[in-house]
Amino acid sequence: MSNNATQTIHSIPVDPLTGSIAVPIYQTSTFVQEAPGVNLGYDYSRTNNPTRATLEKIIAGLEGGHTGAAFSSGLAAIDAVVKLLKSGDEIVAVDDIYGGAFRLFTHVYEKFGIKVTYVDSTNADNVFEAITPQTKLIWIETPTNPTLKISDIATIAEIAKANNCLLCVDNTFASPALQQPLLLGADIVVHSATKYLGGHCDLIAGVVVTKTEELGAKIKFIQNASGAVLGPFDCWLIIRGIETLHLRVKQHGINALEVARYLEQHPAVEKVFYPGLEQHHNHAIAKQQATGFGGVVSFTLKNDTEDAATRFVTATKYFRLAESLGGVKSLLCHPAAMTHKSIPVEKRRAAGVSDSLIRLSVGLEEAADLISDLEQAFTKLVLTQEEAPVNRQELSEI
Repeated sequence: MSNNATQTIHSIPVDPLTGSIAVPIYQTSTFVQEAPGVNLGYDYSRTNNPTRATLEKIIAGLEGGHTGAAFSSGLAAIDAVVKLLKSGDEIVAVDDIYGGAFRLFTHVYEKFGIKVTYVDSTNADNVFEAITPQTKLIWIETPTNPTLKISDIATIAEIAKANNCLLCVDNTFASPALQQPLLLGADIVVHSATKYLGGHCDLIAGVVVTKTEELGAKIKFIQNASGAVLGPFDCWLIIRGIETLHLRVKQHGINALEVARYLEQHPAVEKVFYPGLEQHHNHAIAKQQATGFGGVVSFTLKNDTEDAATRFVTATKYFRLAESLGGVKSLLCHPAAMTHKSIPVEKRRAAGVSDSLIRLSVGLEEAADLISDLEQAFTKLVLTQEEAPVNRQELSEI
């Protein structure tokens, strides 16, 4: 992998007009033109904006791609990629897929005639066997959300190329600080920049990076035509977040491994999902294609019920119950009732998202404090195990 902290920090330019060490925020909707069609490279901020253009260049460089495009959310970025397809085309997608992507694929694009087949892509043969002459896009997350499944990007990229398909990798969980799918053969990378790229839970954003100029031009056309662009202030926040990306991701990973090893030996835990554990399926592939394992850890309880999971996620102090991940503060969620609620129960369970699965976004607090927090939550869970189920309002999905 070619990324390092020095390259990342110095990919953020000094402003050539003023020498400003920070990228300026061009908070404007339009730009004065010398004559009709004669301008300084910008005419309207939906089409292009200097702050957004800087972010897009930075993220393209981080991923080793040609073109970057910044969107108003991660789902807007995903939506732009799907718009490369037409009615009658098919997608082969990872089964343990982000709930929002599943909702978009199933409830929006299937009614437009785009068929989606879900497979366990941890075995590349499953991807190969699912491809038909109509398959135009292979969609994987690695690691996946929320069971941290690992897929072999290079092998699946070869399959995609041999079958004239595009391979898109959702690189949100790893970030370009750890993994660069385009350099492994993928055609497109997407991120929820809300997560590790931003890093502070203070914005909603998405990015797409393409390997080639031709594909980048298509995404940029869709970005302008559909209009779901990221505003300049949020672009600036992501640029600021990228300055500390390597430092943050490194510490997230150190803390997450300690938490995963703690959970691994806890008597109330059935299974731990973390690619950094040697027994994790495809651990060797994760080690080969990435320089670290990220800050997300998931686990299931031996008491595999939604009630037990609810008791646990409402008993922590430092781990705050909330959607999202990748921020400085630790978060936890119950995917079955929150992020993955839109996925039918049978599909969700088949993909490994059991009723008691809990996802941790391990933050930058002291690891010992986070482990103590989990320990006291387990103690409360045991003490209330024999009580009647708690009454609770349904946790809404975002």
